[in-house]
This record gives sequence, structure tokens and C-alpha cells, in this order.
Amino acid sequence: MSIPGPSHELFQRRATGLLLVAAAAAVWSTGGLIVRLLDVTDSWTISFWRSLFATIFLLGYVLAQGRRQSLSWVRQIGLPGVLVGACLAAASLGFVLALGLTSVANTVIILASGPLIAAVLAWLLLGEKINARTGLAMLLSMVGVGVMVRGSAGGGSRLGDLIALGIAGAFALATVIIRRQRHIRMTPAMLVGTLIGVSVSSVLAADLTVSARDLGLLVVFGGFQLGTGWALFAVGARMAPAAEVTLVSLLETVLGPLWVWLFVSEDPGGSALLGGALVLVALVFNAGLDLRRA
Repeated sequence: MSIPGPSHELFQRRATGLLLVAAAAAVWSTGGLIVRLLDVTDSWTISFWRSLFATIFLLGYVLAQGRRQSLSWVRQIGLPGVLVGACLAAASLGFVLALGLTSVANTVIILASGPLIAAVLAWLLLGEKINARTGLAMLLSMVGVGVMVRGSAGGGSRLGDLIALGIAGAFALATVIIRRQRHIRMTPAMLVGTLIGVSVSSVLAADLTVSARDLGLLVVFGGFQLGTGWALFAVGARMAPAAEVTLVSLLETVLGPLWVWLFVSEDPGGSALLGGALVLVALVFNAGLDLRRA
């Protein structure tokens, strides 16, 4: 009878982390569907209510999990936690700006560079090397994202493209910081991010008035789609290499069009389905070889 050693425990920890990140990506992927169901159209109004309800959810989560240690958890995040919150707030709010200045196609393709940026940052800051398997999976997933948006218009401003690149960089940096500070619970850092989102969007929103129906959807948008997603990501990103975390997060890109297709009959087109299949093949390929090695 064999006794599991340190390598087995590391594999289990890494696998658990990637499963949590996959769950976070699945939760995030519902965002497009929720936006399609909303009547309100002002992006900053949506961002305000989304950030507010996410703040309420995350505050409740931290208090429920930490109880008497909650204040200690908040203090422990320090400057790294504040930076993580700022990065995620910038990524969340920047997405609104990018879509207003450049095409959806440009935005999605540029955001797909996140795993590569995370891999480079993790190599420079953490010394994490990229194995051939993960590198091939990254390449295949980027080809898949490119196929997904092949039929979309490619026009857009350089400023919008730069903002999209900044989003990918901010998300990658947040992932690497969480990985580097994996001994610290980073859920309170997500709370910092949502508070920043509330502050910025409250100033830029044209009107904060929404209908009762929209308010219900925004509760789900903030508490479930953003709050739960960030909580899962905060835990999972501590357990696995940064490059693989951002690679798995591309699952959001695949599932997003699928939910809109299933529930509001918005046909994503053959290119989106083919590209999504390529991304899924890349993720399964990477995970499958991991399991075989284990």
C-alpha cells in the first residue's frame, strides 16, 4: 500500500485550485446573459449596482467565514491585497470602456493574451517556468479565441485596444500577486476591488434609478456573478501556477455565448462554436495530461 507523498499533495492542491478557477469562470460567463436581460442601458449605472451588491455579498462572506478573525483577515492583506483589489477593479471597469471604444472582436482577442502575460510575469516574479504542455495549450486556446471572433468586425480605436490590453495585464498581475502571497487570504482584497468600483461608477453613472425587475437581476449580477466568482477565484488562484489559472479562466469566453444562445436564442454562429470547441480541447488536453502524469 503506497502512502501519498508531497508530490501527490501538491497535485491535489493544484487540481483543486484549477477546479475552483473553472467554477469562477463558469459563474463569470453568465454576465452576458444577465446584461441581455436588463432594460437599463447605461454601463456605469449597471457597474454601480453590480459593484454594490458584490460588496454586500463579499462583506457577508468574509464576516461569515472569518467571524472574530474577519478584521485580522482584512489587515493581513496589506499592500499586496490593495494592489489585487485595484487590479480587479481596473479590469472590471475597464471592460466597460473598452467595449465603448473598440470592437468586441478586438477586445476578446486582446483579453486572450492574459495567460501569456501571466506566464511572463510569473516567470519574472516567481520563477515559475512554462512547460511545453501548458505552452501548447495556450497557443491552441488563442487560436480558438481567434476563430470565435473571426466573423466579427475588427475595427476600433487604438485607445480602446490599449485599454483591453491593460485589462489583460491587470488581471494577470492580480493572479500573480495572489499566487505570490498564497499564505494570505485574499477574499478581503476582492472587497477592496468592489468598493473601488462603487466609488468610481457612482460618479460616472448618468442615473442610478432602475426598475424593480432590473434591481433583482442586478442583485444576481453583483452577488452571484461577480461576488461569488471573485470569492472562488481568490481561493483557487492561490493553489495553482499563474499561467494555468489564467488559461482556465478562458472558459468564461467559451461559456458566455453558449448561455445567451440557450436562453435568449442569440445564435453565436459557427465560428464561435468551433473556436469554443478548440479552447475546450486545449483545456481538456492540459488537464488530461496532468491526470495521466499523476
